[in-house]
Amino acid sequence: MINRPIPCEIISIVDEAAERKTITVKCPVIAREAHPGQFIMVWIPRIDEIPMGISHIGEEEISFTVHRVGEATDALYNMKVGDRIGLRGPYGNGFKIVKGKVLVVGGGTGMAPLTPLIERLVEVNADVTVINGAKRKCELVSLGKLRSLEAKGKIKLMIATNDGSLGEKATAAELAEKLLNQGFYDEIYVCGPEPMILSILKIAKKKGIHMQASLERYMKCAIGVCGSCVMDPLGLRVCKDGPVFPIEVLEKLHELGRYRRNAAGIKEPI
Repeated sequence: MINRPIPCEIISIVDEAAERKTITVKCPVIAREAHPGQFIMVWIPRIDEIPMGISHIGEEEISFTVHRVGEATDALYNMKVGDRIGLRGPYGNGFKIVKGKVLVVGGGTGMAPLTPLIERLVEVNADVTVINGAKRKCELVSLGKLRSLEAKGKIKLMIATNDGSLGEKATAAELAEKLLNQGFYDEIYVCGPEPMILSILKIAKKKGIHMQASLERYMKCAIGVCGSCVMDPLGLRVCKDGPVFPIEVLEKLHELGRYRRNAAGIKEPI
């Protein structure tokens, strides 16, 4: 783990979806240590430092997918190949790999950090079904990579869009419930909006299926000191104790899908 920003050069930028790009940087030190589910802190010179989930882990490079929503993400979104940023990490825990029949559910940009997990599951010959969900077709991320894996027979891919512009007209949670009603899975992996995670958590509990979910919270330090990402009532720090939590912990987090803390640490409804 590197706790000081390492200067890294952007070597690739891919238009992923509407207002979303995947940025790849050469950073061998972090690439060698990173595991699916971990995150990095990205320093944008003269702007800010923000957490980003890792969406690709290579031998010498890593990628992250940025959704343009504020000043820092806008600055990242507008960067060019050859520009330099600072990275530190990787931070947090990662997903525990289960080799059986698994269901991976991604909502919106939450699909991006699940992609390294899917690649790892394929490596261990797990039976992988993936749900890629978004409000609209133009907001689906990682679609090209997932379709490539599907074409090779490595995964089963299902797509859900709220407006029906691609795949089934349903939310990712609704499609997940449909699949879980049809058969048993050894593990469920989820990343996306917290209301979606909460919905799938309720289904998993009812079906008696183990689940892991990656959470996103406001983070400043990434090392568990500042308390910005604490979740009640357990006092768990998403950056240090997560961002991946098992169902045994998720069901005790009363804030999940209901409240989050803003930059001042004040609880706000989601």
